[in-house]
Amino acid sequence: MPATARSTDTRRSILDVAQRTMAHKGYSAVGINEVLAEAGVPKGSFYHYFASKDAFGEALLKSYFDEYLSDMDRLLAQPDTSAAERLMAYWRQWQETQSVDECQGKCLAVKLGAEVADLSESMRLALKDGTGGIVDRIERMIVSGLADGSIAVDGDPRETAQALYDMWLGGSIMAKIHRSIAPMDTVMTVTRQLLHL
Repeated sequence: MPATARSTDTRRSILDVAQRTMAHKGYSAVGINEVLAEAGVPKGSFYHYFASKDAFGEALLKSYFDEYLSDMDRLLAQPDTSAAERLMAYWRQWQETQSVDECQGKCLAVKLGAEVADLSESMRLALKDGTGGIVDRIERMIVSGLADGSIAVDGDPRETAQALYDMWLGGSIMAKIHRSIAPMDTVMTVTRQLLHL
């Protein structure tokens, strides 16, 4: 295997391990040495792959959102379904992956959002860009739903998309605080009301 491919694979392995570990423990509770040990990478080579811990955190978030948005695009592109059906499939998937006991590596925005936004400007901007991409896609589904008649909203599609995302993010946090899925059930009910489903 060429050195460039090995370097890319090692960097990817570090990011994958970090995502899984930080989804459970948070950013500050996980040391770089813990991630490197689990990834099987020598301690001294971290700076070969990342210029700093901030650069590492930014790369982690960008990688997470790239994967998340690709998955979201695949889900929202399902053929032969209305925009409402596709958007509700997204919300159901969110609900399934935000269980109280097991985050399954799908909740870095929920887990790290408040924690890292004040620690690092580059990480805050990566979160802002990534979450903005999610809201963009929700807005497009709402606009498509207005066009195909499967969705109705009382306000602006962008504002509705932002409100829905904010509500789901908050519901995920409240589910963790209460150790109950009840907040997620409430969010699903209100989502249906906002989209007139």
